[in-house]
Formats: sequence, structure tokens, C-alpha cells
Amino acid sequence: MRKGILQDSKKVCDFLGIKHYILDLQQEFKDEIINNFISSYLSAATPNPCILCNKKIKFGLLLEHMKKLGFDYLATGHYAKIENIDGEYKMKIGKDKSKDQTYFLYKLTQKELSKIMFPLADLTKEEIRKISSDADIPVANKPDSQEICFIETTYHDFLEKNIKDFKKKVLPGPIVNTDGKVLGKHKGLIYYTIGQRSGLGLTTPEPVYVLRIDKATNAIVVGTKKEVFSRVAKLKDVSFVSNKTKNEDFKAKVKIRRMHVPALATVSGDIVIFDEPQASITPGQAAVFYDGDYVIGGGTITAI
Repeated sequence: MRKGILQDSKKVCDFLGIKHYILDLQQEFKDEIINNFISSYLSAATPNPCILCNKKIKFGLLLEHMKKLGFDYLATGHYAKIENIDGEYKMKIGKDKSKDQTYFLYKLTQKELSKIMFPLADLTKEEIRKISSDADIPVANKPDSQEICFIETTYHDFLEKNIKDFKKKVLPGPIVNTDGKVLGKHKGLIYYTIGQRSGLGLTTPEPVYVLRIDKATNAIVVGTKKEVFSRVAKLKDVSFVSNKTKNEDFKAKVKIRRMHVPALATVSGDIVIFDEPQASITPGQAAVFYDGDYVIGGGTITAI
């Protein structure tokens, strides 16, 4: 854990007059989250470590430790809302939609939701800062946290420093069009993502975008802007918030990345078929299903 974060949490606990516990999960975090992040990039996927961290660490190991300490609930500062409707826990988008984190929490099930509290659900970021400032809480004006906590510079810099035998595993290769014609050379698959346009180093009659990252051939496949769009995404590890699993096809709004506007689609097992083509459906990212503001579930995108 970064020293500054540890010091800040201690300051707040001292201010509130409550005990400050330190749980060292650095090794577990490395094993479960960082190693997965690295292996995903080496497998030509673009992972979302926050989703896995929420499931495995924050609402996995931390939740289990909380129970051992004798506490009944784990409260966190996530921007999401939990409701108990007729004995079933549901998760929905909170008041501050601009800060919504339900996309990162879709893997939570009834087991976790029954022991979690999200006290910021009905507040905006601005309201929280004012409450904290008025109460003289030490971290009231602290800047927002970064999206990925363990990356201090760039993804590429982190991967270069943390991939063992980097030069043997990340190799240059061809950039080809959909007909297989070689248009140029890439510097390594980890440096590219689906939908990328800039930084390709190509001179073409019209702009081209990354369509696929082909691990088998170590090639980047590019095409026109129209070709970036697709209606179908295949998923793995599909899970649902409710105990009621979906055995039949159903309609939902589906979000394929953090800032994506949810689009209407049919979910059929591990296949999502969008009513309208969506741009840059990216293996490694999550497809999260919504019914209005409520999270149904989701899965990890494996192919398009």
C-alpha cells in the first residue's frame, strides 16, 4: 500500500476516534490482480483490474477478515446503491451518475451484497466534499484517486518494468489489413488496443483503426472506422447479481467499458447481440447488463 494512503486512513481514524486496522494483502494483490493484469496483456487482451480486485480483494479477502474481527458489515466509498427488495439484494446506480462504479461491481452476488454498505449512494461528490470540509475531516480536499491504483505512470511503462524477460515476450510484428496485406510494423502487441487510431505509424488513403490484436500471428489487424463497429460479443465467466440465473434470452442495456453509454442488446447465454453496432468491443473488458438503473450481471469479453 502506498505510504500516503496509509497515513491518510490513520489520520481519519484518529480524527473520528475509531480503531485503525492494517491488513497486509500485498502478496495476494500481486498474485490475483497484478499477475492477471500482466498475463492478460501478454494474451492480447485489455483487462480491467478494478473489477477483479473488487471481487477477489475488497469484497473477498477483506470481507472475510471483517467477519473474523466480529463486524457485521463492510462499508466502502463506492458510488453505487444497494436495495433489499422483498428479501433480495439489488445493486443500482446511485445519485451521482458521473461517478457511478456499478460497472466495476457487477461480479458481486447476494452473498457479498448482504454484508456490504455503500453510504455514498445518495450523495454527489460535491456534497460529500462539503460535508467532509464542514466537519474538518483531514482528507476533505484530497484529489480523486486514480483509476488503477498500482500504476503511477503509464500502462506501457508498468508492463515494461514488470514483465519478466520482456524483450523475449514482447516482439515487433506486422500490421496488416483485413486481407492480410502488410501495411507496416508494430513494436509489440501490448502497446495497442482495439479502436486505436493514432500511433500506428501508417500512411493510408483513409484513417485506419485497430480491429484485432492477434496473439497467434503476433499481428495487429487494422481497418476502416466502419469495421471497428460490431454487433456481437462473446463472453466468459458470466455471473448475475440475483440468485435467479437467466436460463432464457433476455433484453438488457449493456455497457462494454466504463464510459460507454449502455446500448440495447439481447443476452443469450455467453453471447451478447446488440441491436445496433457498437464501436471497439474489446476482449478483456467487461460487458455489464442493466435493467434501467439496476445491475443484472455481466461477463468478460473474449471475442467479437
